[in-house]
Amino acid sequence: MTDTIAYRILQEYQELNAEEHDVFDGPPTPIEFLRMIHISRPVLFENCPLDLRNQWTDEYLSSRVGDVQVAITPDGRADALLDHEGRTYFVEPSYETMSMRQLLRSLESEDSSEIVYLQSQNNNLGSGVAKGGEFEGIGSDLPIDVSWASEALGRQPDAVNIWIGNHKSVTSVHSDPYENIYSVARGTKIFTLYPPTEGWCLKEKHYPHAQWHRDQDGRLKLEVSPGKTVRWSSVQDATEPLPPARSITVIVREGQMLYLPPGWWHYVQQLPDKHGKVIAVNYWYDMEMKGHHWVFLSLLRSLGSPEGDVNQSCIEEGQRI
Repeated sequence: MTDTIAYRILQEYQELNAEEHDVFDGPPTPIEFLRMIHISRPVLFENCPLDLRNQWTDEYLSSRVGDVQVAITPDGRADALLDHEGRTYFVEPSYETMSMRQLLRSLESEDSSEIVYLQSQNNNLGSGVAKGGEFEGIGSDLPIDVSWASEALGRQPDAVNIWIGNHKSVTSVHSDPYENIYSVARGTKIFTLYPPTEGWCLKEKHYPHAQWHRDQDGRLKLEVSPGKTVRWSSVQDATEPLPPARSITVIVREGQMLYLPPGWWHYVQQLPDKHGKVIAVNYWYDMEMKGHHWVFLSLLRSLGSPEGDVNQSCIEEGQRI
């Protein structure tokens, strides 16, 4: 019965919702944003730049920010699946410290066998701008929140993060329990999105955990974490067709913002600016746990439970109908 319910929910959602995302000119009012939250579909805000007090050029960032923590991988896929010696692992990057100047120079190199990405996701522009924090030097450059989102939601963001990388880094498909406001300051981000009603098509499974570390010679080496597993989507390239799922592509350019509702699955690629960089800032607001929304998201995810063969039977039914 579970597979029939999963497919019927997907089918009805697709019948009632367009294949495109909404586009809104300029920032919304809090009331307009509340309506978007209620509908819970992605919205691209054009002519809605991040309100920076200073332009984030390479030289400016290098002069204002010192050492930062970065993710390093040989393939640009941090927090992603990797086939290794006959098994598939969920692999985390090696986390290392380098200067901002060194990071920006590394992103310009086409010959490096290692790919760096600042993606700490730890409220680095929230706690990190405090005295002594990594980003203290640029803390006054940007607002502490998105005013219309804070007013609509009645709270401040739970986390504010900066992301700095290039075209070599890809974010594997996943979902987050946040109201996400994503702003691009330099370059372009390409989001491939799936609604929560189609999460079961992404075939989550439990994978053994591993992480990149340096060996004695300074080379990256994969180390397996005994007994540790991570639940993750088995789809490694979410831009490929996944019938009966139907993806939405959103291209977010400099000066634009994306509203990404909680529970939406997203796979993210990057196109750098003329200097070879992509820089973005996102504001994570905790989703409302009262009411039915969180319960419904949890139910939808359970339809794709890695226990049993629910995923495959759903997909087979979707292909027959």
